[in-house]
Amino acid sequence: MPDEELSRLRNIVLAGHAGSGKTTLAEHLLFKAGAITRLGRVDDGTASLDFEPEEQRRKLSLSLAVAGLEHDGHHITLIDTPGYADFIGEVIEGFAAADAALITMDASGGVEAGTEAAIVLARKSHTAALFVLTKCDRENADPSAALDALRHTFGTKIAPIEIAIGKAESFRGYVDLVHRKAWIFEGGKRSEAPIPDDLVAEVASRRDQLLEAAAEADDDVLAKYLEGEEITDAELEACLHTGVRESILAPVVLSSASHDIGVEGLLDAIVKYLPSPGEEPAVTATDGAGKAVQVPPEPSGPLVAQVFKTTADPFVGRLTYFRVFSGKVGSHDHVWNPTRNEEERIGQVLRVKGKDTEPVGSLGAGEIGAVAKLVHTVTGDTLSSREHPLSLPPIAFPEPSLSIAIEPASKADLDKLSTALTRLIEEDPTIRVERQTETGEQLLWTQGENQTAVAGERLKRKFGTSVVTHPPRVPYRETIRGRTKVEGRHKKQTGGRGQFGHVWLEIEPNPGGGIAFAERIVGGVVPRQFFAGVEKGVRDVADKGPLAGYPVVDLKATLYDGSFHAVDSDEISFRQAASMAMRKGIHDAEPALLEPIMIVEVHVPEAYMGDVNRDLNTRRGRVLGMDTADGLQVVRANVPQAELHTYATELRSLTGGRGTFTATLDRYEEVPAHVAQKIIDAHKKETEAAAH
Repeated sequence: MPDEELSRLRNIVLAGHAGSGKTTLAEHLLFKAGAITRLGRVDDGTASLDFEPEEQRRKLSLSLAVAGLEHDGHHITLIDTPGYADFIGEVIEGFAAADAALITMDASGGVEAGTEAAIVLARKSHTAALFVLTKCDRENADPSAALDALRHTFGTKIAPIEIAIGKAESFRGYVDLVHRKAWIFEGGKRSEAPIPDDLVAEVASRRDQLLEAAAEADDDVLAKYLEGEEITDAELEACLHTGVRESILAPVVLSSASHDIGVEGLLDAIVKYLPSPGEEPAVTATDGAGKAVQVPPEPSGPLVAQVFKTTADPFVGRLTYFRVFSGKVGSHDHVWNPTRNEEERIGQVLRVKGKDTEPVGSLGAGEIGAVAKLVHTVTGDTLSSREHPLSLPPIAFPEPSLSIAIEPASKADLDKLSTALTRLIEEDPTIRVERQTETGEQLLWTQGENQTAVAGERLKRKFGTSVVTHPPRVPYRETIRGRTKVEGRHKKQTGGRGQFGHVWLEIEPNPGGGIAFAERIVGGVVPRQFFAGVEKGVRDVADKGPLAGYPVVDLKATLYDGSFHAVDSDEISFRQAASMAMRKGIHDAEPALLEPIMIVEVHVPEAYMGDVNRDLNTRRGRVLGMDTADGLQVVRANVPQAELHTYATELRSLTGGRGTFTATLDRYEEVPAHVAQKIIDAHKKETEAAAH
């Protein structure tokens, strides 16, 4: 692609709160531009960008989807993303590939959590943004009030370029503030009309808001604005383009996709005001020597392409989505993955159109495409050349906060589970799988309950593996607070050679020292060759404590006396005797149940602080301190892990989706007596049930 063609590309991520109409808007943009011949509907399961069965069944987006269109000589790539917080990883991937964002907001509501999350991502990634007030024809929709809510929340950088003619059911068009023209939509057709008399004052006020924001992009225009001089439409358009590109302002447009109002105007705004890849700054890569290198977006430059999404397609296998930042990727090329130190052979390069693909010869700087069946490459990796290896920073994803224990549903599923989980994580890097050593459970970590449910469905549909889930066991531990001396005697006679082992153990706390074994036998009352058996018996009980079946920690057992039989004694007999002594001794030495205490950091807007603190108190939490970061309040608290299993979901509900948290192990602490007794009783019931 020639350098001048970069100016005719636009890479746009659609982001916003769930239900704000992103996919419907994308569908209408594609249809208006002729990229699709049939207008699908999310509610009917026919939208071209909601093609996964889980999406069609739920009638909402769960995965990133890509499609391209042509408008006014420009190629626009749309990256549609989910709005639910559980699938934030998909949104992050979309921002990694895009140069600009369309942030959707339902005109019938206020600024919601998904809107705020999209703006945070745009700011972090320095991505230009344009707001779209959607569903302006909806019952209770008030585009003017929604615009004021945006400006109240995010300041005067929010610049209206359209104001509504009518609202809710009477919404029938808008006034273009840049060109001071009114457009009325009837029967799917747009016609120019005089500006309604009742809007003249608002047009003047909103245009002044627009001029105030846009003039910041050009000192000469700002001087004219301050001196009250007329600013031409061409000057205003230039200021808008510069201001959006440099994130000085974010324009706001209006739409009602269901009535085809504002769709064509939005296409024009994308072309006029949003930046092309050629206007983006150079990306910072790392060369083979570990040195930072600035790589501008040049088709003739060295190859730098980043993988922003990996999917498992039942028909073509692994499909890898990538964005080319420099150079070009051609079909059947050999490229180098410096992240993995592996060569990859590119098969057929593809343009993506929802679930469909179109083969192309190559894709150059600024373009987005896909390739099938790469062997080593995963999301976040860079594709470069072996002669000039360059790596971009990996994409950063949030840590998952909800865990669930998973087990294969059958023996056949067990054989496939490991491979299926690996491929699932390749598709969604916000998921993590780990083996909990204390409980022996395999844990699936996700961002929330919706992601957990979808992960289970995809394991079955895509990878042929069914799992059953249940709440994870808390990794409690057992210990002792006192000391005791205890006898263990094992004697068994069954005809012929018998079994005999006899020990006296001193059991005492061993703070911070784990399980320790010692002996101070005098006179050979227990021969040395049986010491190993005694230690094994001690550790057998420590592995699964007698109180509630959890590992015993910080205990020292000393063998100080005993007896043996010259014929019947052996290592196994002394192992049994030591186990008997340990079980009794732990019960005699003031046993205690310990629980993991986590350091929890909760990030919430200030308005929710009171609710969050009260909720932490109900979870046996102790608030340690408060701070601020990135405009949010940060609450640090100690909370027992047992109280956090459903916290991800409940915090989201408590804060309207705005709260997030992290939890890391701090220490173990004694469980309160009334809580410990419930755990012990539950263990006894399980043991009795298993015995029967």
